[in-house]
Amino acid sequence: MIAGAADMMCDQFNLGLLKLAAVSPESASVSISISENLAVSCSVNIKSNTVVESTARSLSPTNIRSGSHTDIGPRRSNEDQHIMIDDLSKHLGDAYKWGLASSFYALFDGHNGSEAASYVKEHAMRLFFEDSDLPQAAPTGASDADVLFLKQVEESHNKAFLQADLALADECSVSDYCGTTALTVLIMGRHIIIANAGDSRAVLCRNGSATQMTDDHRGSTCLQEKERCERLGGYFDEDGYLNGQLSVTRALGDWHMKKEKLVIAEPDVRQMVLTDNDEFMIIACDGIWDVMSNQEAVALVRCQLRQHNDPQRCAKELIAQAARLHSADNLTAIVVCFSSPTVTPATQARFPNSRLFKKKPLNVLV
Repeated sequence: MIAGAADMMCDQFNLGLLKLAAVSPESASVSISISENLAVSCSVNIKSNTVVESTARSLSPTNIRSGSHTDIGPRRSNEDQHIMIDDLSKHLGDAYKWGLASSFYALFDGHNGSEAASYVKEHAMRLFFEDSDLPQAAPTGASDADVLFLKQVEESHNKAFLQADLALADECSVSDYCGTTALTVLIMGRHIIIANAGDSRAVLCRNGSATQMTDDHRGSTCLQEKERCERLGGYFDEDGYLNGQLSVTRALGDWHMKKEKLVIAEPDVRQMVLTDNDEFMIIACDGIWDVMSNQEAVALVRCQLRQHNDPQRCAKELIAQAARLHSADNLTAIVVCFSSPTVTPATQARFPNSRLFKKKPLNVLV
């Protein structure tokens, strides 16, 4: 039903007539494994402690394709920073610890200045892969060993968020009133680990349907976060700002609000296993999601991929659409493709020379 709606929206978009309809993304759910010590989920319909039963996908850096784009929007400066690494082993060199195809993506949406986001981006490789307690051995295929490995990676990423937060407190160039959200996506073979603190969002496209993979840590949308802050003496104004100052309840930095632990840096960390049905993931800041639903964004990107198979152009068009919808914030989006899109005969006829139709299928674990 939702996939059909996405196809219809794609046709409308090709004609320049896309009217973003209110399609509820929350009706779709995904089965993932979640760490036992996670904070409570807010509004995303996620089934915990379950295992994906679909055929798993084996990915290599040549299979992963990504593209990104950022724009200042109507703001005076762009406080967003992002990282996009399709081949982590090539990027890290000798510091790379696993003989496993891996990719890494991150988005840092700064506020009250760009210094915090810029600092975390600059030091991200050290924080997440060099100073962290990452396991030395990659998954072997033995279920117990794989569970332990993934648990250790989860814990190392949780530690990296907290270390980054402490580093911002000591960094003289970063004000105590400056902070940043942080969303990281680590792909290791067919496993994905997503860590998030703040209101940037990761959305998965599975068979054309949008599935939100992260919670928005806002008092205005997340009851559990609202109650946590209020128990500690905080309050939210009529616009949803914590103590009238900050729209998010989790972030790196913002040390002027860390004493009472109203704002915390601890991320939600989640796991999932990619399947044959998973097409791509959108990682974007709240400037996108403030004006577009998950399904609208997925439909637009899916449509674009069917035309030109270029995730860079998809990210650019996603931001252009958010701008047309009068987003009031900086705009940053990363599109990570796991497979080539299904192409309609009409689309293939319009783009006969596109490399989209020459793409080899991805390998699948048997």
